Amino acid sequence: MKLMTSLRVVVPTAAAAALISAAALPADAAGVPKFSKPKVFGTSFQSDPKHDFTKRISSRHDGILRGWVTYYRNGVAEYEPIRWVKDKTGHTEGYFEGPPEGDVMAYASPVAKNVVFYSATGCKGTTVTVKRDSLGSKRCSRNVLISRMKAGHRPALITVYRGKIVKVQEIYTP
Repeated sequence: MKLMTSLRVVVPTAAAAALISAAALPADAAGVPKFSKPKVFGTSFQSDPKHDFTKRISSRHDGILRGWVTYYRNGVAEYEPIRWVKDKTGHTEGYFEGPPEGDVMAYASPVAKNVVFYSATGCKGTTVTVKRDSLGSKRCSRNVLISRMKAGHRPALITVYRGKIVKVQEIYTP
């Protein structure tokens, strides 16, 4: 009888601990599906054929967008797609640009509480921290991400899942 009482206490406690642990996992592990990545230096704007830009600004459909945040306020980021433009002058390899003035291609999504952010310049912004594909590899806090979003126009791969931004991976451009 004593063993049965112990199991009644241990099993629910273990299940509760497992649920709490799963809720605390970062976005890359907490059930976010693997989306195909766009080309980091793609030369065309990514489309979202299901999105209706004639209605109010809203979230992009689930997936990864090569883009940058244009405005951040009260937990919501406005962002737009970007493309790589090769420099014809020969001074640099190129640069990212957003849609032309007047072209409505903006989205807005809340930033998830457990958003995962990988910086290309470290958490303090002083050291290059990238992989071979020019994507940030240094994991930084949500607060660092928000301060960078407020600064605006930092190229990144932005992952949206269920209407929220769950992952941001900066793209390094020297």
